[in-house]
Amino acid sequence: MNMAQGLKMAFKSILSNKLRSLLTMLGIIIGVTAVIALISLGQGATKSVTAQVQSLGTNLLTVNILGRGTTNTLTEKEANALRDIQGIQYLAPASTSNASVKYSTKSVDVNVIGTNSEYADVREYKIASGRFLSQIDLDFYQKIAIIGSQSASDLFGFSNPIGQYVQINGSRYKVVGVLASKGSTTNGSNDDVVMIPLTSAERIFKAKGVRTVYVQVATDKQIDSVVGGLNTALSKKFRGNTDSYRVFNQSDILSTLNNVTGTLTVALGGIAGISLLVGGIGIMNIMLVSVTERTREIGIRKAIGAKKRDILTQFLIESMALSGLGGILGIGIGVGAAQLVSSMLKMQVAFSLNIILIAFVFSVLIGVIFGMFPANKAAKLKPIEALRFE
Repeated sequence: MNMAQGLKMAFKSILSNKLRSLLTMLGIIIGVTAVIALISLGQGATKSVTAQVQSLGTNLLTVNILGRGTTNTLTEKEANALRDIQGIQYLAPASTSNASVKYSTKSVDVNVIGTNSEYADVREYKIASGRFLSQIDLDFYQKIAIIGSQSASDLFGFSNPIGQYVQINGSRYKVVGVLASKGSTTNGSNDDVVMIPLTSAERIFKAKGVRTVYVQVATDKQIDSVVGGLNTALSKKFRGNTDSYRVFNQSDILSTLNNVTGTLTVALGGIAGISLLVGGIGIMNIMLVSVTERTREIGIRKAIGAKKRDILTQFLIESMALSGLGGILGIGIGVGAAQLVSSMLKMQVAFSLNIILIAFVFSVLIGVIFGMFPANKAAKLKPIEALRFE
C-alpha cells in the first residue's frame, strides 16, 4: 500500500463518521490551541516587558536606600558625592511622593518627583515643549514644575500649560515644561507625573534626603567598576551594613526576567501539552473501536493478499490523519484565540514559527504513538477468525 492510497482510505473513513472524528480530534485541537495561544501570549508579554526594561538602558543602575536605624536616606550632598566615582555619566537623586495637583477646578493625584537636571538624561525623558529642570532651580528653591503628557492632558485639555500655575499640596508652582509621552512600564504610567526641583520637594513634603538614586554609566564595560565604587561608598556611609542599601543592575534585572519568563513559558507549554496526551488517548480509544468495527473488512483484505504491513500502515495513516488534521485546526484556532485575547486585554502577542511547527509535529507523533497499539492489533488478526467475526 502506498501513502496516497492510505491517505485516501483514511480520509474516507474520517468523513464517513464526521461527528465521531471531530470528537476524537477534540483533545488534539484543544491541546494545540492551548500550546499556541499560551506560549504566544507568554512570549508576547516577555517581549513587551523586555522592551520596557531595555528602553531604560542596560547601563542604568538604581540605588535604593533601605536605611539603618534612624538613618534611612541620603542627603542631596551625599548623593551628589557619588558622582566622583569614575565611570558615572549622569546621576539623579529622586524623592517621589504622591500628591494632589490642581489647576482651576480640575484636580489629579500623581507622583510628584523631586529631582535634578540630569533626571531626564538618566530616565530618557524628552521635552515636548518648554524646558527641563536646571541647577539654578535647585540652588534657589524655585517653585517650578515639569508635567507629564497625561497630567497635562488631564489638567489643561488642549490648552497650553506653559506659564500657567498649578497647586501642589496647596503651593503654587509655575509650569515651565511638558514631557513627551513615554508610555507605561511595569511600574505604572510614565506620563502621569509632575517633576519639581529636589530642594523644593524637600520643603513642600517636609522630607529631607532621598531614598533613590539613578545612575547612568558611561559605557557597559564600566558597570562592574561603578557598582563596586557605589558599594564601597555606601558601605562606608552605613558602616558596613550591606542590608541598608541595594544597587540594582538593569542588565541583571533583564537576565533574571528572561529566566523567569522562560520558565513560565515552558511550564505553560507543559500544562497545555497534557491536553495533547489526553487527545492521544482519545485517538487510541476510537481506533480500537474502529478495529473492532472493521474486523471483517480486515479479514477480507488479508484473505485476498493484504500483508500485515499493509494493515498496520493503513491504521497508522488513519491515526496520523486524525491527529494531523486536529493539529492544523488547533493551530488556526490557537492563532485566532491569541489575537482575540491580545486585542481584548491589550496584550502583545508574539507568534513563533518554531513553536507552531513543534506543536504540529508533536500532534502527529501523538497519532503515531497512540495509534501503534490499535494498528498492531489489527495487523495481527488472523484472516479466518476475522471473517468469522460478527
